[in-house]
Amino acid sequence: MTWNRQQPSPMPSHKYRDVHARVDVPLTDRDWPSRRLTAAPLWVPVDLRDGNQALAEPMDPARKRRFFELMVTMGYKEIEVGYPSASQTDFDFVRLIATGGIVPPDVTVVVFTPARPELIERTVAAIEGITNDVVIHMYAATAPLWREVVLGHDRAALRELVTDCGRLVRKLAGHLPHVRFQYSPEVFNLTEPDYALEICDAMTDLWEASPDRPVILNLPATVEVATPNVYADQIEYMHKNLSRRDGVILSVHPHNDRGTGVACAELAVLAGAQRVEGCIFGNGERTGNVDIATLALNLHAQGIDPMIDFSDIDEVRRVVEHATRLEVHPRHPYAGDLVHTAFSGTHQDAIKKGLAVHRPGTWEVPYLPIDPADLGRGYDAIIRVNSQSGKGGIAYLLETGFGIELPRRLQIDFARHVQRHTDATGDEVSAAELWSLFETAYLGDHSHVTLTGYETSSSKTTITVRIDGVSQTGVHSGVGPVEALVSELAARGRPVDVVSLHQTSIGTGSSSEALTLLEHRVDGATRWTAGRDRSVLAASLDAVIRAAS
Repeated sequence: MTWNRQQPSPMPSHKYRDVHARVDVPLTDRDWPSRRLTAAPLWVPVDLRDGNQALAEPMDPARKRRFFELMVTMGYKEIEVGYPSASQTDFDFVRLIATGGIVPPDVTVVVFTPARPELIERTVAAIEGITNDVVIHMYAATAPLWREVVLGHDRAALRELVTDCGRLVRKLAGHLPHVRFQYSPEVFNLTEPDYALEICDAMTDLWEASPDRPVILNLPATVEVATPNVYADQIEYMHKNLSRRDGVILSVHPHNDRGTGVACAELAVLAGAQRVEGCIFGNGERTGNVDIATLALNLHAQGIDPMIDFSDIDEVRRVVEHATRLEVHPRHPYAGDLVHTAFSGTHQDAIKKGLAVHRPGTWEVPYLPIDPADLGRGYDAIIRVNSQSGKGGIAYLLETGFGIELPRRLQIDFARHVQRHTDATGDEVSAAELWSLFETAYLGDHSHVTLTGYETSSSKTTITVRIDGVSQTGVHSGVGPVEALVSELAARGRPVDVVSLHQTSIGTGSSSEALTLLEHRVDGATRWTAGRDRSVLAASLDAVIRAAS
């Protein structure tokens, strides 16, 4: 082929075998390619367990609870809440669910356990007193490499181990009518199909799966090793050959090692899966679990109700980022800061023309697969970007000239101020002029409200503010100076609804100053202010005071 001049690379690809050399895929008569997605599966977020165990710094109880409450608010009806035998923190969180009254009655709680007797006992102890429906999710790896190298079992011995543990689960919890069972043959996608079928049928027989008390069989692509069509074939093979199929909820749990987790999940649903486990925005071991936010919004973009509310996706993102301490990438589907932004002039022109002829009730705009308003976003980011980049890159000039790094959402807000200035003057803006515009926009006068003093101790913070010339003092327990100041201002009729705080600096070295960038809400609209000082804390307090003014 004269048009393809690629040459062999030095990569040692010979070390690897393709999936067909590692596992048999017996399905030859496929139905899934001719099917269409018509309804959402049951979504089961596993962020609090699978996602949590992948974090360098696992969630503390407050983060876990806030994340759980977000999931409930969004409409998730089955949530894996933890691995109670793995840590005291997880056990205590399950106990909070049992005693804290934080779970609506229509939400099913899932707890996770390996197939080990002592851990099963600990798991069952954790769910005692929970009145909601509960799923006990037991797993054991079944693929040959895991059986032989990790567990040291042959097929028969592993089946005996799994069924023995299944009997223990039934003995400890089978009498509880609100408890159902789930089994995951971990690394299902590299397990011999006949053995996966054998062990899954053994579990549904043992647990007496029926339409009245269905068993969940969860078939994970624990390590993604093949193209999505292979996984779809594997799922359809199980769907067609499982015994007690009417008593089985067929579930999938794709990972994203090859970057095709979303495609694997979508094809698996075509192949017969009824339930999908994953994480909101795709956190998880290695390259992550399948992103159930992307999956849901893919359905939305096809006119199918995802059954989950993403109408304030930025709030969802903020909670997820807070809980995981991981930022969502600017190019992340649907949720990234740049997904509705065009840097190309031709793209921007097409979008502007599409918006000009757009009529309510339908959505067909070039380069925008869904309406940003569906996600709680406006159109300002779409139409501002070329003017921003055309003026030399506002963010780049501030960073190179003053060392200031602006978060993406503040870049968008500041670009509007710059655009007004350049439209009025017609001049190119230097870095110094940009900084002057920034000071005017975000570091302006705040004489109406001032912070005159604060004192902190191990248990309380005392705040004194002057509002319109009147000094006011309040004492706040169990919070730091910033939280105390926000509470004091709210008590004095100057509420500041803080969305996010970002820290940067002005200049470098010993002469640098701290610059705090504060995003807050006023009457439902997002605003920005800033504070500056040699101290990071003082700069943060200054930003809050400016917001109150």
